Amino acid sequence: MSENKRMPAHVWAKRTKFSESLYVVEVLRGLAITMKHLLRNIFHMSELPTLQYPDEMRVYSQRFRGRHRLMQREDGSPRCVACMMCSTVCPADCISILAAEHPDPKIEKYPASFQIDLLRCVYCGLCEEACPCDAIRMDTGIYEIAADAREKFVVDKDFLLNNDTDGTL
Repeated sequence: MSENKRMPAHVWAKRTKFSESLYVVEVLRGLAITMKHLLRNIFHMSELPTLQYPDEMRVYSQRFRGRHRLMQREDGSPRCVACMMCSTVCPADCISILAAEHPDPKIEKYPASFQIDLLRCVYCGLCEEACPCDAIRMDTGIYEIAADAREKFVVDKDFLLNNDTDGTL
């Protein structure tokens, strides 16, 4: 049985126009648009929004969220009470906290381990908003984060408490 017999008649009856069957015209229109943009950028280089990085740094607004930092108490211990609210609200699940009992009876818990995977973080700021004791902030202004190994992007409590370096991890 031939293939034409199995298909309904209206499927085989549909014809396309000759201009529709040749897509060369549309390809040429796309190439013309590409060439127009290329030539405009070549002859008007001064109008391109290019920064000479790293000599010129982009200026961000005050509400920009930079790299995380943990706040300290007056005695130098982390302000975090390991309530797990930041790790619970984090949509990327990049914060991991291991809680322990604090030696001071006035403070219930403290983070024995506090880690943030910066490669998984989406820098949404929900952890900062969820923290009831203002222990985590994203106001460092550091947006350049570079390292030579993936393991260096998992930052720990000590790094977050002493977050005074540039973007190099």
